[in-house]
Amino acid sequence: MYQFDTNFTSIPVSRGSCRIVMFALIDLLLEREDCKGPGYSSPLEAFKNGAREKLLYVVCVQPDLTKQDYLATVDVDPESPTYSQVIHRTYTGSVGDELHHSGWNVCSSCHDNPELKRNLLILPALHSAKIFAVDVGTNPRKPELHKVIDGAEMKSFNCAYPHTAHCLATGDIMISTMGDKNGNGKGDFVLVDAKTLKVKGTWTKGDKIAKFGYDFWYQPYYDVMIASEWGSPKSFTCGFRPEDIPNRDLYGVSLNVYKWSTRELQQVIDLGDEGCGPLEIRFLHDPKASQGFVGCAVEANIFRFYKASDDTWKAQKVIDIPAKTVKKDGEEFKLNGLMSDILLSLDDKYLYTSCWLHGDVRQYDVTDPEHPKLTGRIVLGGRVVNDDLTVIEDKEFQEMTQKPVYVKNKRLYGSPQMIQLSLDGKRLYVSSSLYSPWDKQIYPKMTEKGGWIVKLDVDIENGGLKLDPDFLIDFGCEPNGPVLPHEMRYPGGDCTSDIWLAKD
Repeated sequence: MYQFDTNFTSIPVSRGSCRIVMFALIDLLLEREDCKGPGYSSPLEAFKNGAREKLLYVVCVQPDLTKQDYLATVDVDPESPTYSQVIHRTYTGSVGDELHHSGWNVCSSCHDNPELKRNLLILPALHSAKIFAVDVGTNPRKPELHKVIDGAEMKSFNCAYPHTAHCLATGDIMISTMGDKNGNGKGDFVLVDAKTLKVKGTWTKGDKIAKFGYDFWYQPYYDVMIASEWGSPKSFTCGFRPEDIPNRDLYGVSLNVYKWSTRELQQVIDLGDEGCGPLEIRFLHDPKASQGFVGCAVEANIFRFYKASDDTWKAQKVIDIPAKTVKKDGEEFKLNGLMSDILLSLDDKYLYTSCWLHGDVRQYDVTDPEHPKLTGRIVLGGRVVNDDLTVIEDKEFQEMTQKPVYVKNKRLYGSPQMIQLSLDGKRLYVSSSLYSPWDKQIYPKMTEKGGWIVKLDVDIENGGLKLDPDFLIDFGCEPNGPVLPHEMRYPGGDCTSDIWLAKD
């Protein structure tokens, strides 16, 4: 006779039945793993074992302010008969909202709680301060509007212009805000109860409030959260005004460092002029990493931030994309890249970024975070080709002329903006809209013709990007006219929505 311990009791079994019991125990262990909460246990588990994406949830902004924004559901399953098509639209039910970014009711930070389900996509509206909760769990291919939190709730705490939404392990949803209810710059955060969907109040404690707000990422292992800055809503909502950039009361240049456990702003890192407009911020996915990157829009630079030996946080510029000298109608001027998005692959090997004015998407190997190496690049648009500019000097490349890009016989007007990477790192989706007031000003033809999403195939071994000629989502053919696609999400989480917590 043999004894086989199941962690519940010791059961005597015969030699003949031992094999059956072993398989039963394997099934039990698998069942226990299946009972885990949302997301994945670690970023590497998601990278190695995550399912291939079959749907994209895309925020779509209607440039015609008499019509509604919506969440588009896009089929990205190559085996599906509706591959690379919009298969459903979930409208907000109101106008003038300006949907922008999105997040989840719960994510991988809640993986150890089997009672929680990732079933609501949270859509803060930048202009109206409303928060739309969309049910994607009941029917993932046909999401329905679950609840609308009126903008008055957020504004009652003197917060408005919401941006990034992250779920917390506490069961709350945390949303960064960029201004007060009057449109002045103010960096704060509101908390929403993930069950009741009521705005509970602000997250920040203490007397210090950040001058501006934008994105944030928390790393509880080091008891820290770091937030970035755009600027004053009174400026950026009126369009891209270069004359406002030097004014430090209108554009931010800092990273704001908070003590996570006390919610207090403890340190402000001034990045200087080269760090103007620090937008998307990403810690390395490793939950014990003490460093990350932030993309600084105006000068198209990337800074690495890190914990120093004296326990303060510091930043250093590690990527500098130089301005191009261009000419139009006999006038020469400098064209900066305007870096608008960055993300990291789940194995922390590659960093991807887009430059909205230069029109390229780049891949950097950041295995050595202090010395990133450019390993892939592709041009999909930008001002040079959209505005018929003549390049006089390019300090990086010998690209004195650029040609329009066509996919499936459709010209891509505008430029690459938001990016989203597959869990395995092999596919990079790219959308074209930055923010509708800026879209209308910088790329009016894209606004008229509609935005787009394309797919880049990624070489994850040696580096490299290649445009898929057979994939295009054309948002110029939508039922209520052309729309502008911005952020993209997968139903099961992705590289920019999920934050992992250290296990010890």
